[in-house]
Amino acid sequence: MIEYGHSTHVGLRREHNEDTYYADGELGLWLVADGMGGHEHGEVASALARDTLVREVGKGVELVQAIQLADEEIIRHSTRRSESLPMGTTIAALRIPNGAGDFEVAWVGDSRVYVWSDGTLKQLSQDHSYVQELVDQGAITSEQARSHPHRNVVTQALGVTDPQALRVESVRGVLRPGMQLLLCSDGLTEEVKDAAIAAIVARQDLSAQECVDHLVIAALDGGGSDNVTVILVRAR
Repeated sequence: MIEYGHSTHVGLRREHNEDTYYADGELGLWLVADGMGGHEHGEVASALARDTLVREVGKGVELVQAIQLADEEIIRHSTRRSESLPMGTTIAALRIPNGAGDFEVAWVGDSRVYVWSDGTLKQLSQDHSYVQELVDQGAITSEQARSHPHRNVVTQALGVTDPQALRVESVRGVLRPGMQLLLCSDGLTEEVKDAAIAAIVARQDLSAQECVDHLVIAALDGGGSDNVTVILVRAR
């Protein structure tokens, strides 16, 4: 049995919410898309990504391929409108085909997927970002990355990265009772450390929706500098 909660908030410093999400237990698809700040029509790009994934996954297309098709769709849309700047979005998506058993997550950009299992929160996705590359090279620590001036620079994004260069990464796993999968935009992780996220997700006295609400409040209490979107999927 799957229980899930979901929410999005514009944050405290932005006028528009460029995040988009989708949560559908019947289709077995959950996703978060963060329209890129600094690019025009980020909200259009994230909505196009969402709509393409829902359509293609509904037709039986594999998750990674659906994300690749979303990249092409956004680029086509941008080209048709002759935008002066490309429209871009990150994507983090979860697929549980039959409501239980196997799952797959796939992502592009710095929206994240975490798994809660055996009392531990672990990041499944790896950010496609400039600071993550610096961490991988040993140039800075993960803690230094949190306050780096270029921490919001992504190296891959739908609608911006050429389809030939797009690197859609994915991880598969087995969904066991008690496991939880968290999808979020960087509006959460920018303001709330992983340990604080884990402390909320660990609370069995809260429903999945209540956990999500607490996470959004934590992001706002932390400063609310960006749009924040959170989805939590629990296996009962």
